[in-house]
Amino acid sequence: MRAWQVTELGEPGAVMRLREDAAVPEPGEGQVLVRVRAAAVNFPDALICRGHYQSRPPLPFTPGLELCGELPDGTRVIGTPVLPFGAYAEYALMDAGQVYPAPEALDDAEAAALHIGYQTAWFALHRRAALKAGETLLVHAAAGGVGSAAVQLGKAAGATVIGVVGGAEKASVARELGADVVVDRRSEDFVTVVKEATGGRGADVVFDPVGGGAYTGSAKCVAFEGRIVVIGFAGGAIPAPPLNHALVKNYSIMGLHWGLYVSKDPAAVRAAHAELTALAAKGVVRPLVSERLPFAAAARAVERVAAGTTTGRLVITGE
Repeated sequence: MRAWQVTELGEPGAVMRLREDAAVPEPGEGQVLVRVRAAAVNFPDALICRGHYQSRPPLPFTPGLELCGELPDGTRVIGTPVLPFGAYAEYALMDAGQVYPAPEALDDAEAAALHIGYQTAWFALHRRAALKAGETLLVHAAAGGVGSAAVQLGKAAGATVIGVVGGAEKASVARELGADVVVDRRSEDFVTVVKEATGGRGADVVFDPVGGGAYTGSAKCVAFEGRIVVIGFAGGAIPAPPLNHALVKNYSIMGLHWGLYVSKDPAAVRAAHAELTALAAKGVVRPLVSERLPFAAAARAVERVAAGTTTGRLVITGE
């Protein structure tokens, strides 16, 4: 089978190699073999190639953390494959207990992009921050993969959404997603905009997958009893917040590692999947697939996502 493999750690474009004769993986106990129909590209794919992710699969491995696939009986499913047999291949392995029905309302590329991003946004907004209708939600990287999910889910929850992006093109995308207020951080100070938009009160919930200056600014415009949910550090800098500031302003700092729910509370993951499937059926949420790329473009796609130059999701469709 065709498969992208990493035999040494480094930048994706340098270490991902396309093999035409890779062996089809054999399912172990509790695993199923799936034919990959589409594979979504995620920022952690680059981290895994570099050896910087929290889990390090043995070399050689096939990257790719999210897919829409087909079981031997033809059932269409989505979920995360089991490394080292990832999604950038014609076949991948999945844990039988972590296979989810693909929403009928979504095509293969959209379904492949639903699981990680929307689950992350769902748990961040609802499980961790308890977002309420009428509250103000500040979303950083609002035109990105997980940020775009947070914008859609925030609107679905009845929140006023302020999206922060970098550049005019991404600002246009955030508006199309439904953000009520869009801030281009390249030309505007999001702290000032948030305060003006909320009458000085600030954002009730902050969704931050960026870190660095995004977090620092958020602490300046978070509301009384607001909640800052730390999703990741795509900006490269991990902030070290002064906790006395959280004490004085009376806000909460929350972490969200969605992968822990898979092992600690799988029932909650299934319940969230059911909610997301229902929202997809209503047309309320639909993954923003900006590009559908051929199989040969996988390594370059990972590099582009890691560089932060893309909007929405890139999906490898397998052609």
